[in-house]
Amino acid sequence: MSKRTQIVKALASKLAQINGKDPYKVNLYKNAYPKLKFWDEVQDFPSVYISPGTETREYHPADFAWGYLGIAVKAYCHGEMSSEQLESLLVDIETCVDANRQLVYDTTNNYSTTEILIQSITTDEGLLAPYAVGEINLQVRYQIM
Repeated sequence: MSKRTQIVKALASKLAQINGKDPYKVNLYKNAYPKLKFWDEVQDFPSVYISPGTETREYHPADFAWGYLGIAVKAYCHGEMSSEQLESLLVDIETCVDANRQLVYDTTNNYSTTEILIQSITTDEGLLAPYAVGEINLQVRYQIM
């Protein structure tokens, strides 16, 4: 399994722990998945789908390299108060990401990310009511070599 896939799976595992108990406001009921799904395919709400994106590399002497992996976290809510629930879910995702900036993604080799940063947060701004869709774009830095 590639490091990219391992990172996405580890992040999905952490986001699945959003359970509505302090410090979280929304219960995901473990609906966090390391794959891409569009809002019209989603059956369970609220839910989060995570997919890897573009990766860049930064090479240094002595066979050392950083990987900068873009990750899209898509959040889906449904109901009368879906926009408010989405906003709370986005805050919960941000809280979870901030608590796991150094995320262990391979326990066998003890590999972990160096940092996970939020690049952008966007929503559908209520256009899909009674659905609500948001996206958080992350940049994950990890050691390649």
